[in-house]
Amino acid sequence: MGQIRRQAILSSLSIYVGFLVGALNTYLFVRGSSGAFTAAEYGLTRVFMDVGQMIFAFGSFGVSSILYKFLPYYRDNLARKENDLLAWCLLTVTVGFMFVVLGGWLFEPLIVRKFSQQSALFVVYYRWVFPFGLGVLFFSVLESYSVALKHSVFSTFLREGAIRVYVMILIFPYLLRWINFDVFIKLFALQYIATAIALWLYLSKRKFTHLTFTVSKVTRRFKKKMFAMVYLVYGGVIIQIVAQSFDGLLIMGFKGLSYAGIYAFFLYVANIIQVPQRSVQSVTIPHLSQAWKDKDMVTINRIYHRTSINLLIISSMIYGLIWLNYNEAATVFNVQAAYQSGLGIVLLLGIARIIDSGTGVNGQIIGTSSYWRFEFYTGVLLLSLRIPLNILLIPRYGLTGSAVADIFSLVVYNGIRMVFLARKFGMQPFTYKSGLALVFAAVAFLIVQWSCAGLHGWSSLFARSVLFVGIYGGAVLASRLTPDAAQLWSLVREKVRR
Repeated sequence: MGQIRRQAILSSLSIYVGFLVGALNTYLFVRGSSGAFTAAEYGLTRVFMDVGQMIFAFGSFGVSSILYKFLPYYRDNLARKENDLLAWCLLTVTVGFMFVVLGGWLFEPLIVRKFSQQSALFVVYYRWVFPFGLGVLFFSVLESYSVALKHSVFSTFLREGAIRVYVMILIFPYLLRWINFDVFIKLFALQYIATAIALWLYLSKRKFTHLTFTVSKVTRRFKKKMFAMVYLVYGGVIIQIVAQSFDGLLIMGFKGLSYAGIYAFFLYVANIIQVPQRSVQSVTIPHLSQAWKDKDMVTINRIYHRTSINLLIISSMIYGLIWLNYNEAATVFNVQAAYQSGLGIVLLLGIARIIDSGTGVNGQIIGTSSYWRFEFYTGVLLLSLRIPLNILLIPRYGLTGSAVADIFSLVVYNGIRMVFLARKFGMQPFTYKSGLALVFAAVAFLIVQWSCAGLHGWSSLFARSVLFVGIYGGAVLASRLTPDAAQLWSLVREKVRR
């Protein structure tokens, strides 16, 4: 766990620094002042993200999972110059992107008819989603390769930090009226191409990018298994990403691009809860893959337990901070009125993310095991729940309906995966400490809410945050809910003393 903890801390720091930059970017998008972005313009940037993820889903042919699962065999049995896995993966996604572009061209008339009335801005810039998606596709594949190599820190920095800095560099010229929105969105569409190039140069410097199309002995040995895995994983990737991204597109279709922008802001705030989960997942994947290869069930079970309690504690803490500060922060930072009344929706979305984080890395455990097909089946279930629920609830209840659909589908999705791991391997993530973590968070919240009721402005934000983190963090340390908390606290004290 030491190496995992170190990389997770470094990745989390990169992610949180990126989130600080991202928070500033989001504020600049939604601030209430003359010359600011409209909700529709902000919504278009978020729709680009959703469509880019879908281009990755359809164009990748599931090669990321191949990299995670089989790269250890290539590294253990081949010299670097004989490793042909990356070359075949890059060729595969190039072909996949060509098919996506063809499909986008064929369906363009339908897109124009569907979105011209309520989301005209999307129709105007529809073709620019393809260079955006191309960057997402190639960066994501190289990122998966980096994770499988156990070099995930720099790729995490690029995804979570460098991309947000790139966007910030575009925002300020727009707000200063040095460029118009047309120039802004076209440069915005190139952000992932730039970061993909940066990651390729990083890997090249470390001599990880040698490309050969000479079929290796490992490819010949595992090609049938890889094709079989791609057959199911490809569908699973499509299902997973469509399930994650389709709500924004449905909101754009039913309510318009402005509502999609408002919902994207609520979703951004709630997604802060999942920052630690994303870093832990990327770090644990190669270790889980190696543990399955070595049949080391003790390590797998330990990772499952520790990630569950750690992520439950951190996600509960972030959720409490959001609940305590959302309304006051919206007033202090002069957020546009359209975004200020969304605390209830943010809290619903936050509950879904606590559920997903608190169940640990169950998806990664299944996905790197010989039962990876089950991950596909649960993905089918998630999609079969989320899309119909959104279609049913969004027209009737608006953004709240989408949040409720999110909670229900994730409860069922994670519950089934937990039951599978419990029955198949006798593993489950929770102990009595999981309940204590939630109780401590609730008690700390009530104490802070009562004691700071009369505070407003910056003093309120500071006092509520410091008190809540102090009370909750102190309870976690005193009760020894997780050994990682004590070790991290000891490391901080040593650094301070120096």
